[in-house]
Amino acid sequence: MTSSESAKVIRGILVTSLPAAAAIAVFGTLYGAAARPLIGAPLTIASSMFIFSGALQFALVGLLSTGAGAPALLLTAGTLNLRHVVMGAVLRPRIGGSRLRRAGLAFTLLDETFGFAVAASDEAGAERTLFVSGIVCYIAWQIGTVVGVLGAGLSGVEELADAVFPVLFIGLASLAATTGTLVLRALAAAALTAAVAVFLPDIRSLAPVIAGVLVALPGSADASEAREGDRA
Repeated sequence: MTSSESAKVIRGILVTSLPAAAAIAVFGTLYGAAARPLIGAPLTIASSMFIFSGALQFALVGLLSTGAGAPALLLTAGTLNLRHVVMGAVLRPRIGGSRLRRAGLAFTLLDETFGFAVAASDEAGAERTLFVSGIVCYIAWQIGTVVGVLGAGLSGVEELADAVFPVLFIGLASLAATTGTLVLRALAAAALTAAVAVFLPDIRSLAPVIAGVLVALPGSADASEAREGDRA
């Protein structure tokens, strides 16, 4: 691959990653605003720099606010991060290099970057996609955390986070849409998510789950396309 082709591939990964990075920045702002009163500005920023796990960091903030001790914090960290074992196992055949190289790359393994890497084209490659999208998401998380620490109102970003959360995961799911039927299902999921969020705000956080279940039900079109794919 020439340098111009490589640059084009990287630009494509960046464009794909930016919507997720924008959502991550919002959640980083929410985290920064929530964590600062509990652990102070320096530790809040340091936690984002070295932990870089939104789910874990929010869980730790919740536990700290209730006065939980170290055992509860460690158990929560271990439990939440077990999913990375599964994600790593899925990506392992697609990523080469030494153990040290793979260990370093694991720092960029998030739910979002995992989705990008799994859906990566042969040209982009899972390893390159994981690294580039991971860097983009890391920067977005740091920026969001700093904005939250510097005084963004917690209540001011909660509504925005609630709106972005369902859209983020529907968008990630749409990356796997490789057939006409799956594209239509992704669009249906997005429409259902929007409808639930607007008309049933009390269960807005469940919108992606509801939409995902409804559009994931198998149909005859799927079986037909699968048979065509097998014959091809």
